[in-house]
Amino acid sequence: MVNEDRFLLEGIDLERPNAARIYDWALGGTANWAIDREFGEQALRRFPMVRTIAQLNRAFLGRAVRYATSCGITQFLDIGSGVPTVGNVHEVADAADGDSRCVYVDSEPVAVAHSRMLLEEHGDRHRHAVLHGDMRDVDDVWARALATGVLDPGKPIGLLMVAMLHFVPPKLDAHAAVAEYRELLPPGSCLILSHVTESGVPEAELEHLRPLVRQYDQSSTPASFRSHEEIAGFFGDFALAEPGLVPIPDWVHEGDEPEPVTGLVPGSQMSCVLGGLGHKAP
Repeated sequence: MVNEDRFLLEGIDLERPNAARIYDWALGGTANWAIDREFGEQALRRFPMVRTIAQLNRAFLGRAVRYATSCGITQFLDIGSGVPTVGNVHEVADAADGDSRCVYVDSEPVAVAHSRMLLEEHGDRHRHAVLHGDMRDVDDVWARALATGVLDPGKPIGLLMVAMLHFVPPKLDAHAAVAEYRELLPPGSCLILSHVTESGVPEAELEHLRPLVRQYDQSSTPASFRSHEEIAGFFGDFALAEPGLVPIPDWVHEGDEPEPVTGLVPGSQMSCVLGGLGHKAP
């Protein structure tokens, strides 16, 4: 586990669990605190598929990044990135293009500090960077991401908001912020996102999922459902790539088979998280 004394940074909420660190725990990472692990174990008792959903989200991210690189997009801005664990954006992109570039952004100080350590050890400072920032501060995040020198604003950029927007409460109008990012993206760019939903989810699955969402109200990062229509609204006039906005296990392209996921119950639809990729016109 993470040596907590190394991360006594300003701005860390030590009293409540945090989504970025819980997600790291669910993926088997080490950048999490005892309070995050306790939250995760409680969540497992309520909804045994918690770790499976995290794996499915990570697998969706990988497939979407591979698809983006196949479309010629080789630089990425990952907002709400959490901790770059196995299968992170720059690893997936580098496998397709050894000169790919990525800027990670997160608002959680432990995730940012751990990300910097990992990138210093295994990354390339000319092609990879990490920033501490709030996605709602669009102009600030965008300006600082470009100031790293990692991203070329004259070329298409893949903007990722995977398993992140459901932690932005509806009252804060995430749609307005995402619309600003869409405007800033160069022509030919894409938006990749996933989001938890109740739309079309079987009641048996919702019986477990709703208490989990309520449990997040006790954390520093409360979660909110959005409908299929509301999630689709994040893409604005971007053209959705096939198969559209669908449950993340179903977002698959020819030649890119779904990775094996442990703990997936046979017959389970796992339709509570929708994912998609939208293209900005060239």
